[in-house]
Amino acid sequence: MKYALAFIGIIAGTLLTIAMMLSWERPPMASNQIGPRGVGMVEINNPRMEAKLQKANVAPEADPPAEVSGVKAKDNEEWKNIQVLGELDVNEFNRLMGAITTWVAPEQGCLYCHKADDQGNVNWADDSLYTKVVARRMLQMTREINTKWTSHVEQTGVTCYTCHRGNPVPANIWFKNEGSPQAAGMASSRQGQNLASKVVGTTSLTYDPFTPLLAKDANIRVNATTALPEGTTNASIHDTETTFALMMHFSTALGVNCTYCHNSRQFASWAESRPQRVTAWHGIRMVSEVNETYITSLQEVFPKNRLGPLGDVAKVNCATCHQGVYKPLYGAAMVKDYEELRQPNP
Repeated sequence: MKYALAFIGIIAGTLLTIAMMLSWERPPMASNQIGPRGVGMVEINNPRMEAKLQKANVAPEADPPAEVSGVKAKDNEEWKNIQVLGELDVNEFNRLMGAITTWVAPEQGCLYCHKADDQGNVNWADDSLYTKVVARRMLQMTREINTKWTSHVEQTGVTCYTCHRGNPVPANIWFKNEGSPQAAGMASSRQGQNLASKVVGTTSLTYDPFTPLLAKDANIRVNATTALPEGTTNASIHDTETTFALMMHFSTALGVNCTYCHNSRQFASWAESRPQRVTAWHGIRMVSEVNETYITSLQEVFPKNRLGPLGDVAKVNCATCHQGVYKPLYGAAMVKDYEELRQPNP
């Protein structure tokens, strides 16, 4: 019996060692001093991971500018039912549609959004495919981001490729988490905690910080300013851990440390924080608005197979755009080649 237990122990130890080796980032690591010495203002990254990220975050080349024909897309008799981008010249419109096909559905082509009959004739005005309705709404969202949220995206902006990267469904999306199986006794519910998750940097913090903090315009500032309850934010420990979980997501999504935004001497102080913290604050508000105004409003449009386990629509977080780097596509300004993805002048 004791030999069997010893054998089981050896197997368990071996598996644990393998797991640690697979998850451990081996040295050498690179460090960059970004603040005063002695206060821990250092960015640390993995050069081997950096090479992979550089390869995965290359923006496609822009198509040549279109030759203006003098005819507006909304006046084209064949298309009809153009509710967005109608002010563009027909050649500019076709150029953008070609780019969107490459960015979102390169294998499926135009028929991913547009319906064709049995003879292959495309009815451009038909709205029966849910993908066309969604694409139209996403175009409105993209224009809004590039016009209203320059406090976060500045003039670099976003395009469909920023999130999709050549896939109909972006790689980094999230649904409401259905949680884990309930246990007995005092551990009858995990309360969304104590389950290591990659979403929150493989910690056991709350593994769904997105529903409370990125699906609504929530206040995530939970630092108390006094030792006693008076004058504090009145946030619970669970609220605080939810905020920490979201911060872990930020770190993973952008491939940065806490010191990318915060001064390690005083995390709560805005006056001592780096400018990136303000940019991140606007990003939180932007993502919340995108999820609530543009994506959740499409709930009834999506078929059941595109919904989550609790029946909600897929939503975005920081990783949807950033995908492991501090600026999506390392700051490639694709919008300058597709200015029609900004809101037109009134």
